[in-house]
Amino acid sequence: MGCFPTGVTIITTIDPRGQCIGITANSFNSVSMDPPLILFSLARGAYSMRSFLSTDHFAVNVLSLEQAELSTRFAKASADKWAAIDFELWDSGCPILPGCAANFECRTEHTYDGGDHVIFVGRVIRMRHDPAIKPLLFHQGKYRAVEWSV
Repeated sequence: MGCFPTGVTIITTIDPRGQCIGITANSFNSVSMDPPLILFSLARGAYSMRSFLSTDHFAVNVLSLEQAELSTRFAKASADKWAAIDFELWDSGCPILPGCAANFECRTEHTYDGGDHVIFVGRVIRMRHDPAIKPLLFHQGKYRAVEWSV
């Protein structure tokens, strides 16, 4: 699957104790325009699985080219992922990262069995995007940039 270039996201939520949870994911895509639905997949063995299953909201932060370090940071299991990280809170309380190409605040609509993953489908309840921000890509094990052409 590494031959397919993807965008890079950090999926965030708040666990039942009020702690910020965040993971790097490139398994994100659109499902429906009407209603606006998106999905991401999370490995069943992920440390954060219980947190995502126990809440009814999550946010998808589509990273910018300048946010590769954040992607690497949130891809690792660490208790201090959120140390010195700026974020804002929207209505659901999920952390929203500034400077992203796009942010989607979602209410969990469905979860599905996906083999060794759980597929989370969310209804977009709020979004923000900046078309001038170049997105971060991942392809064949490396971060990449989009080359814009007219």
